[in-house]
Amino acid sequence: MLRSMYSGISGMKNFQVKLDVIGNNISNVNTVGFKKSTITFQDLLSQNMSNSGANPMQVGLGSTSASLNVNHNAGSAMSTGVGTDLTIMGDGFFVVQDPEAPGAEGQYLTRAGNFTVTADGNLVTAQGYNVLGDDGQPINISGYDSYTINRLGEVIGKQADGTEEVAANIGIATPENPAGLRKFGGSLYEMTNIASPGGLVIENAAQAGTEIGSGMLEMSNVDLTEEFTEMIIAQRGFQANSRTITTSDELLQEVVNLKR
Repeated sequence: MLRSMYSGISGMKNFQVKLDVIGNNISNVNTVGFKKSTITFQDLLSQNMSNSGANPMQVGLGSTSASLNVNHNAGSAMSTGVGTDLTIMGDGFFVVQDPEAPGAEGQYLTRAGNFTVTADGNLVTAQGYNVLGDDGQPINISGYDSYTINRLGEVIGKQADGTEEVAANIGIATPENPAGLRKFGGSLYEMTNIASPGGLVIENAAQAGTEIGSGMLEMSNVDLTEEFTEMIIAQRGFQANSRTITTSDELLQEVVNLKR
């Protein structure tokens, strides 16, 4: 009976974590570039009751969380009409850098392309991080009368006399294992050795085998219908495990009452 109690407790803890994951997904249903998370469970060690039979007699000791993964499937694109709103039409991430970080430090990956241009002509994120080009340098478009960004990720500056030139190329990083990235907050990800053993490699859109959409944003890939369904499953699982604990408690109470 005590085993059943502890199994019920482990199950309640796991479903509580599942509800935490679902709650975070739902709260970010409208977050630009957000990627939902999923959780999987696995059983704990089993206690051997007897080895005398043909097959082992074992009783499980509950469950635990096996993994918590980020789903990097692309979200739907939303048209904004703003030239500096960009979306990656394929695999890969934009590369941004904290302007206060020296050298190659403070570099992050993101799918949120809601960029703006500062008074100094720097292309930056909503947090003020510099958007990097394929050369690893911040993109600056000062000195031009106007600019456009094409599907190849080329930032084309136009002079007052009508002449055009490529001012920069939007940098794209494509880790071998995106699920190995570490969430940093603000729709940013930190590079890890698990995500890319060879380190951060910045390419242009053509080299990365993708295209850039200008005037649109990639929205969250959270599906509310799926999340609500998973919430019902988690709620019922939590209730079932709590019922295991109350039933075990009732049995223990009956054992205590035998002495009376």
